[in-house]
Amino acid sequence: MTTFVITVPGTFTSAIADSERAVLERKLAPQHTEVSESEGVNLLTLNEDGTFAIRLEVEAADRYEAKLDATRLVSAALREAGIAEADAPLAPPVVTGIDSDL
Repeated sequence: MTTFVITVPGTFTSAIADSERAVLERKLAPQHTEVSESEGVNLLTLNEDGTFAIRLEVEAADRYEAKLDATRLVSAALREAGIAEADAPLAPPVVTGIDSDL
């Protein structure tokens, strides 16, 4: 298995409350570990125009599975934070880092 750092971009179509942001970051925190932290990568970047990028780590056999897993994790965290899918459409995920023992 390989650890992939995946960036999932999106846009909040309405303002996000501090409480929603806190829940979102708390739900995704377990996926932001040593690879990201050692590189100084932020879990969530929120821009003034409502665009955002979530960077998290997933263990997967390949890039395709890593992107699918990351999107599922982000979608689930958004729901748990009370943010509807229509209020935070996601763009295609991108592999932004790889840590492998190969």
